[in-house]
Formats: sequence, C-alpha cells, structure tokens
Amino acid sequence: MLVQKYIDMLGAKSVIRDLAGKAAARGAEIGYENVFDYSLGNPSVPVPDAINETMIRLLQTLDSRSLHGYSPNPGLPEARDAVAASLKRRFGIDYKREHIFMTSAAASALAHAFRLVAQEGDEIITFAPFFPEYRPYVNLTGAELKVVSPDTETFQINFDEFEKMINEKTMAVLINTPNNPSGIVYSEETIKRLSDILREAQNKYSHAIYIISDEPYREIVFDGKEAPVIPKFYDNTISCYSFSKSLSLPGERIGYMAVNPAAEGADLLVNMAVQISRGIGHNCPSSIMQRAIAENIDLTADLSVYETNMNLIYDKLVELGFTVVRPGGTFYIFPKALEEDSVAFCQKALKYDLVLVPGDSFGAPGFFRMAYCIDTEKVKRSLPVLEKFVKEEYGK
Repeated sequence: MLVQKYIDMLGAKSVIRDLAGKAAARGAEIGYENVFDYSLGNPSVPVPDAINETMIRLLQTLDSRSLHGYSPNPGLPEARDAVAASLKRRFGIDYKREHIFMTSAAASALAHAFRLVAQEGDEIITFAPFFPEYRPYVNLTGAELKVVSPDTETFQINFDEFEKMINEKTMAVLINTPNNPSGIVYSEETIKRLSDILREAQNKYSHAIYIISDEPYREIVFDGKEAPVIPKFYDNTISCYSFSKSLSLPGERIGYMAVNPAAEGADLLVNMAVQISRGIGHNCPSSIMQRAIAENIDLTADLSVYETNMNLIYDKLVELGFTVVRPGGTFYIFPKALEEDSVAFCQKALKYDLVLVPGDSFGAPGFFRMAYCIDTEKVKRSLPVLEKFVKEEYGK
C-alpha cells in the first residue's frame, strides 16, 4: 500500500520550482534572455578558477579510489580538519575534527541536526518568513515545525509571539540568517535576546534547547558588515553550512554540520549523526569535492555582484512606491505586493515575463520574493519592464 502522506504532498509541490519550470518553458518560446526570472536561488556568479584548477589537478594526480571511493562516514579527515581550522581561525571558537560532520550540503546537515535533538511529539520553532522546505524537513522526522509570524516592519524576530510559543516540547529553534527570503541579517541585539530567552527556557524545562543555525548565505553580507556568529552567543548551537552559495557549487552538494564545542553532548553529536545516516540513507559526500574544499576552504566566488544587483532592484522598488526592507545579505529581496493577494500580484507579473514568487509559502502572505542571482545586465533590462508592469496594472 502506498504511503498516504507522500501522496498528499503531491498537491503541495514547491511553488518556487513550479515557477522556475514556467520560466524555462516561456524561455523556450521567446528566448530565456527575455524572461526576467527571479524565481530560483541558483547562484549566477562563476565558480572560482582555483576550484576547477584543484579538481583538474586531483583528477590528474590521485588514484581512482582516492577520488571516487567512499569516504569515512563523518567525512574525510583532511576536510574535517580544514573546516575546523577555518572556523577557529575566523571566529575564535575551538572547533576540532570531532565537531565537524561533512554533508551533502546544508539540507543534509539540517536533516541530521533535526534528528539529533528532536523526535516524535517534539517541536522545533522557526520564524517567518522562512524557507518553505523547512516544513517537510522537520515534519517528516516526526517532530512538528511551529512557526512564529513575521515582524513585517523589520523581519527581525517577533519575540512577543515567540515567548508565548516556547514550551516543554520545544527541543530546538531553527534560524536562518542571512535570511531566505527576506535578505535580512539578524542583529547582535536579536541574537543576544534570543539566547537569553532560550537559556531561561532551558532552566525552566530542565532540558537543552538547541539553536539549529542554517547558514548557506553566511558570506553574502552587504555594506562591509559580517553576520553575527551564533555560537559566540549561545553554547547549544549546531551550525549547518553549504558551499553552494559562497562558491557557486549548488549542484555538487557539499557542506557540513558543525557542533559548537561548548554544546551539551558535543562529544557525542557527530558520532550520533553517523548513526542517523544509517537510517536516512545519507553518508559519504563526494570525495573529490571534500578534497577540493579542503584545499580552498576560505575562498569565495565574486559575491559583490549580488550587492550590485540588490542596490539596483531596491532603488527601483522604492522609486515605484513599494514597501520593502533593505536586505543585509543573500541574493533575495522581499517587498510587499501592491495588492493584498500576492499570488494574484505574481500572476499578473507573468504577463510581463516577470517571474516573482508569492510570499504565502514563506509564511508571509502579501509579500513576494525576488531572487536576484542573475546577470547584472539582465537586472538592468528588467527594471523598465517592472516599471511598465506597475504602471499598467496598478496605475503607479
């Protein structure tokens, strides 16, 4: 007998992927260069030459088993050592190999982290707006995702609602900063207040409550700033990272889970993740990618393109009368639609070959997301089209 819950999910497919498919189909009709596709967060800047050069050298010099064989379940020792050393060097936290678990990008890191700290009947809290796939990621573990509604003025945390939601079933809080879809970077003040609340809750309920920090956009921060380093503020932090955005490697599926050395159970969590892999069928990410990452651990692609694109789009949105919070990072912006129904707003935009994603699935109806990881030249060409859409549909 087929499992009903997965059949039910067929009616709730990813809105983002659906729109990306429509953009591709329209592109086949009129040329994709004429479709202003802001749907999918697929990095547009090239992979650094050093990554390709390293992989070519590895392919030419290493034996087949070293390149393509299984790695140990937690990952190659040299990759784990490189990640730990980089985190210690950059953030001043004493990570070691035993705190690092190599994964198939951030999604896999999250899948392990959720199962480390929550099980059937437990709750994990996150904050809207949030990446829609968090729902199946969490709920299919047997735990339940609870969502705090957004503070639409700032997209920082709605603490009043959060403090009412946290309870004895809360085992973790899932945060994403810099944030998809809003582009907001949580301030130090926000992180400190969140940490204080969780420490009080741990004492009240007599069990650890972890922050699971989803950090694929950690290096994409604007205005010369840096994102707050969560484990500096809160001991029970598990960081989930992907090289997909920082190095433009989404198809290679490489990342890691890093357990704060000060966390409760820090000496157990990575070994527990190895056992979780046995149950969910994930272990041993690509050996050649682990080796390439280990040799280029602090490298990034040219991420400045995203700030250029953001400024162009933000300025035009403000000029056209949109209410929008200026992003502090990522390659997303999340304006308020010009009508209450953001799904209808985005449907109207399709007539102008503008592919925008309604905010409903992100937990913020009435808003829409633009993923501006496209060529700057195309961003510039899209702006008159955006202006035409707003004028003809909304008289602005």
